[in-house]
Amino acid sequence: MADGSSVPLLRFITCGSVDDGKSTLIGRLLHDSGSLPGDQLAALAGTAARPGTPQGIPDFASLVDGLDAEREQGITIDVAYRFFSSGMRRFIVADCPGHEQYTRNMATGASTADAAVVLVDARKGLLPQTRRHSTIVRLLGLGHIVLAVNKMDLVGWDEARFRGIVADYRALADELGIEAVHAIPLSALYGDNILSPSANTPWFEGRPLLATLEALPARAPARAAPFRLAVQWVNRPHQDFRGVVGTVSAGSVRPGDAVQVLPAGTRATVARVIGPGRDLEQADAGQPVTLVFREHVDASRGDLVVAPDALPVLAARLRADLVWLDETPLLPGNRYLLRVGPRQVDARVARVEHVRDVHAGGTRGADQLALNAIGRVELVLEEPVPMARFDEDRALGAFILIDRATHATAGAGVVVETIVRGAERPCVEASSVGPAERAAAKNQQARCVWFTGLSGAGKSTLANALERHLANAGRHTMLLDGDQVRSGLSKDLGFTAGDRSEQVRRLGEVAKLMVDAGLIVIVSAISPRRADREAVRARFAAGQFIEVFVDASPETCAARDPKGLYAQAQAGRLGSTLGIGGGHEAPEHPELHLVTDAATPGALVEQVLALLRAGPGPAREGMVGAPTSWVDVGHQPP
Repeated sequence: MADGSSVPLLRFITCGSVDDGKSTLIGRLLHDSGSLPGDQLAALAGTAARPGTPQGIPDFASLVDGLDAEREQGITIDVAYRFFSSGMRRFIVADCPGHEQYTRNMATGASTADAAVVLVDARKGLLPQTRRHSTIVRLLGLGHIVLAVNKMDLVGWDEARFRGIVADYRALADELGIEAVHAIPLSALYGDNILSPSANTPWFEGRPLLATLEALPARAPARAAPFRLAVQWVNRPHQDFRGVVGTVSAGSVRPGDAVQVLPAGTRATVARVIGPGRDLEQADAGQPVTLVFREHVDASRGDLVVAPDALPVLAARLRADLVWLDETPLLPGNRYLLRVGPRQVDARVARVEHVRDVHAGGTRGADQLALNAIGRVELVLEEPVPMARFDEDRALGAFILIDRATHATAGAGVVVETIVRGAERPCVEASSVGPAERAAAKNQQARCVWFTGLSGAGKSTLANALERHLANAGRHTMLLDGDQVRSGLSKDLGFTAGDRSEQVRRLGEVAKLMVDAGLIVIVSAISPRRADREAVRARFAAGQFIEVFVDASPETCAARDPKGLYAQAQAGRLGSTLGIGGGHEAPEHPELHLVTDAATPGALVEQVLALLRAGPGPAREGMVGAPTSWVDVGHQPP
């Protein structure tokens, strides 16, 4: 069969739960497509006499399971890559392990694939690992799934069983956002519906497996996108030559093109585009090249060369979907090295938004990611890095997290949102009326004043008093109380650590929208986790977020007990609830620290107003940008 370079190539993986028949399926494809050399055919024929093998049928899995441990245990541990071809297509297939402990290997195989064949044992139906692998496949952007319902011979080629499994998987695909599912009933062992339609499934009107694979579209190179090249190496063999080496990940480049090197922002002009052994008139996505600039440009490994009229976002924070691959759980506050392409930067986990439930489906609140968990997290980057949403740019949207001590890969993720420090979010079309214009129309500077502290410390009292003072001065305000928001916007949330983090995130999102509307927003919320509050701060421009720590002794809080929570805790009816009698992480560098044990509310509110009138002091340590201005509450004290 043809295997010339003119025949299009498809990279795909086989995945699913253990013992679903992945290796057998690939072995059967290699054998039936005529892709085996004579020595392998002879060795395969000799496996037919092994004990436990169906009479006369070779052990097709032995063609793929290359490790001795795999042969002995009958499982796949590593990712095995095999090449074969048909008259219409060339294929590279990765046989991915099914065991949960080898999930990292499966993710590795899926990262370079165009499509996935997900196997399901017809006797067992969908299993947790089927769901986990399907989630990873979707996370990595594989839009076409072939659902191979294997071992149909063991259920008597029951059409109803096949239809039921397909319905279950399509429900999972809808939940995950997988658009294209091609379902096939087959037997990898006996070859049914592999190359040709099987007489055992007269009720099946679809194409067999090979014809389905031949028809799948490969992922096209991003030639129409803006030019991108990550610098892998700077080649300087002598003082008269200096070139930056890398692979064009998107777009194209020609001699004479203007480019910009990020993150420094240096502009340059391309003098030469050098391919393997010769100069090129143009290089397109997927081609390795050396670029020589007319100007002397200080570029190094990890820099990004881009078209200057289509600059990527310099992200300071990320929201990302992550597959966790380390035995040590991911926790908020942990630090890792984040690598995107050849670039590496320090990153801190701000919070865990949720984790996917591979057993029941859907997501649930969580405060950590355990080994093999898949969840959404928010990361803070030590310095801005060119990145993009994965669905917009695969090269800039995929990354790994590396353990700083062991240098082992701890997690693999894709970006779902980039957040720019001190700027509006990208991906959201800007209104023709900006936040500054809205605030000016109200004769004020919009700000968020965030009161945090234990229950009973006095947050709500001070927040109400501050709003009354500002309203008397003619200012436009909005008060967001954590308890009130829980009765509406957050009524679906409980009081787990993950739910509390989500409550703070929602409060911050609403506060940001109101600040953009020109309002002075006052938030009163326990918001016990420091990382959650810092994540909210990062949503605002420099100086817009004012954190006020409302502090009182536990005895004072318990004596006030405005909600009766301390009494319930003392009676043992509340459990260990964060923010009651402890568990609140005090701000390290708040804009204002108010101690309420003995002071009157009026005197404390005057301190807040004095701070607002006075303007910023020195930039606080760890603050995201130095404040430039504060809210103007009027020339006359309110």
